[in-house]
Amino acid sequence: MFTTLLGALPRPPLPVDAPPDALLEAVLRAQESAGLDPVTDGVAPADADLARSWSAAQRLTEHAVKQAVAGPYTASRERSAAGARKRATIDRATVLNALLRELVAAGCPLIEIHEAAATEIGDDEAERSLFRESHLRLLDGIQDSHLSLALTVGNADAAGIETLLAAPYASLAVDLIAGPDNWRLVAATPGGLGIVCGALSPAADSDDGPEPLLWAAGYAASTAGRGPARVGLATASSLADLPWEVAVRKLERLGDAGRLAEASPETRAQSLDPRAVSSRSAALGRVDLPPSRGPEPDSDPT
Repeated sequence: MFTTLLGALPRPPLPVDAPPDALLEAVLRAQESAGLDPVTDGVAPADADLARSWSAAQRLTEHAVKQAVAGPYTASRERSAAGARKRATIDRATVLNALLRELVAAGCPLIEIHEAAATEIGDDEAERSLFRESHLRLLDGIQDSHLSLALTVGNADAAGIETLLAAPYASLAVDLIAGPDNWRLVAATPGGLGIVCGALSPAADSDDGPEPLLWAAGYAASTAGRGPARVGLATASSLADLPWEVAVRKLERLGDAGRLAEASPETRAQSLDPRAVSSRSAALGRVDLPPSRGPEPDSDPT
């Protein structure tokens, strides 16, 4: 079991003239201190200078550094006119393929492709085909690095696992807070592939107790005979809009949950509130908080 950040962190509270390396080091140390591994540079997924960005982070830490990359489907959807989007998507995948090759050659062990716009594919066969084609082009010939597809900010399950994992990804990271139906993707992912459960909310006032995180990890491990060795815990999405101190506390709670997941059953039993989450609510991507944690009066009790 491992813990990691999906998305970005806010700017550390350093002077406005702080050098880039100082900001980067503060981001890395916050993750290391919380117990996260692999770590990341804490900025929004990039689509340029990938090898340089990764190398700058790796020089400052002994932990494995993953590189987050903006996927071609999302990038072209944001930048291109509808009529030109198919060509733009494939062209972007081709450019990114060359950048990924440079990244792998630099020694990057983990590459995470972010496709937030996958939530808009649905049952549109043309869009499904475009996603498949672009990702097969993106990963063509890429070896010697763990390749992960990250789906955040909503439900992407309508696209179907055959579309989303058409390319040879080794793991799937999913937002289970904004996209609870992504549990369907978890259940449909072959057991030989990893699952990263984005189960820690990016909301400033979320509870962040260990119970829903461990339930999520346990449920993912139980699917398709996957086992805990192929499961990780993560933030559901970016923490960039939070105050720095709030984001750091969330990283700490995530790290605490990861350590608890590795503890003995007796230690876990003593540390968890059995009223906090049920197997049904975990499977649906929801949690039932105990009264001691102060749920909202109109919260869904199911």
